[in-house]
Order: sequence, then structure tokens, then C-alpha cells
Amino acid sequence: MTSTLAAYLHVVRPGALTTVQDAGRPGWAHLGVGRSGALDAPAARLVNRLVGNPPGAAVLETTLTGCAVRPDRSVVAVVGGAGCPVRVDGRPVAWGEPVRVPAGAVLEAGPAVTGLRSYLAFAGGLEPDAVLGSRSADLLSGLGPAPLGAGDTVPLGDPAKPSGRVESGDLVGPSDPEKRRGPAERCGPPSAAGPVPWPGAPVELVLPVHLGPRHDWFTAPALRTLLTADYRVSPHSNRIGLRTEGPALERSRTEELPSEGVVLGAIQVPPDGRPVVFLHDHPTTGGYPVVGVVAERALAGAAQAVPGTRLRFVRS
Repeated sequence: MTSTLAAYLHVVRPGALTTVQDAGRPGWAHLGVGRSGALDAPAARLVNRLVGNPPGAAVLETTLTGCAVRPDRSVVAVVGGAGCPVRVDGRPVAWGEPVRVPAGAVLEAGPAVTGLRSYLAFAGGLEPDAVLGSRSADLLSGLGPAPLGAGDTVPLGDPAKPSGRVESGDLVGPSDPEKRRGPAERCGPPSAAGPVPWPGAPVELVLPVHLGPRHDWFTAPALRTLLTADYRVSPHSNRIGLRTEGPALERSRTEELPSEGVVLGAIQVPPDGRPVVFLHDHPTTGGYPVVGVVAERALAGAAQAVPGTRLRFVRS
């Protein structure tokens, strides 16, 4: 009987903000637990596919300045999402394609050149302890692994086994994607299909909006402003919400609103009148009116929109 020694990623440079993310933990909002998960979900799925992982395997999500890590065993990795220089022990290697990182070598994703968030996938996935069926870090609640710091280690999964699986002793959420995973989604060899067309970072972010449930708390001119004005992405945006700079929305009702449930993509309007689009680490309840909701499919662009990007809301 053979035994496999545990393998780890060692964090050499954590960058501005690097977290472990997977497909998140949907299904717990009724208990006050948000979804979390990769903000640019299509990019996270694609880097996983390129190293032969299931789409929901855990990856690293960096913010603006990238990161550097050192595996203690040889591993195939891909850096995708935001465009950035990629190096192995200082030698330039391909971005957006599988590369082999020898044991002890440093894989570095440099500062983003286009976009905001890069994703690093490793064959076998990352396996920090799961919480409620997910290995994602939630910055608002503190669930999941903490943001990475220099000297931290993250367990590497075995590429010969299914990646991203929650162990039997973990608490599995009601909509755990692993229960729906089929044989075709198991680990496999890295893709050899040639170059992959990665979507670019948005020059202009266009977000389709379904008005409601509290659009009647705003004046008719305010609703016209929301759907016609030019906004900009604020530098104060984060994983909780995309904040905007631009014209304020005037309310027609000024009384207090009791706290009520809010969903991913909800556009909440705080007292300053400037819309905030809730992203994956958003709270599950809020006390400011929600003027509309952005379709989830459009939020990947919001994940890659750098501060200052022009933003338009359009009626869905």
C-alpha cells in the first residue's frame, strides 16, 4: 500500500489581495450566508478546464497586482482572467495556457495589464478546508480561508483524483455542485486544443437591469437618469460591491426601509444616491432601497472593470 505525501503552495508574494475561490456556496442565504466564489466565474472555469480540473475546483483570485507562489511538487498551472506577465523563476512563460512549474520554482503572475482580477489554477485544484461545501473566502462574513499573506501555505490537490470534491466529513450545502458533477467533469489531462480566445477587459461596462423591487421609491427623472446617464467605476469598489461615480438618484420616498433580503446583482442606492451593484461577497439583507437587479451573466465584466471604466445601465 502506498501513501501520498501532502503537497502545498507556498505564498512568496501575496499582492494587494489574493484569495482562494471556487464556485461559491449558494443556497445558504436564508441563514444569512452569502454566495462568495470567483467574481469572474467564466475565467475561473476556463483556467480549471485548461489544467484538467472540474469547473468548480478552487483557484487563486488576485487583484490588480498579481501574486507569486512556490509549489513543493511539480504541477501544471494556468494564469488567466486579467492579462498580466507570467514568469517561472523569472523566465517569461505563456499567459492563458498550461505551463509546468517544477517543484520549488516560483510562479509569478505580475500586475494586471488589462482587467483587474487574474486567476491561477493548478492541476488537482487547491484544497483548504471547506466551509458549508465551499473553499471560497468570503471577505464580508469571514467564512473560508483568510486572504493570503506572505509565508502562508495552501494544500494542493492530487491531479490523479477528482478535484474540488468536498470530503465526506465536511458540511455540504443544499446546492453543492459536487453532487451534480458527472464523470465528464473529473480531472483529466490539460487541454491541448490550442490557443483559447479569452474575453478582454471592458472598455465600457454595460449592465442590463431589471427594475425593482423598490424602483417606486425613486422619482421618474431618477429612473431615466439611471438608464441614460454615464457612470464610472469607483476605486472604492471591492468584492462586496461595485461602487459608482456619477449622478445621484433622487428618492420619491424618504422614510426608513426595514431590512430585507438582497440578491447577487442587486443595485442598492445608499443615502448619497449613487448606485452600488452587489457582487459575490454582498450581505444577504440590506436597509437601503434596491432600484433594480443586474443579470448574473453580466457580472463577469464588472469583475474586470478597472476604476474609471465608463459604466452604463440599460433596461433588460
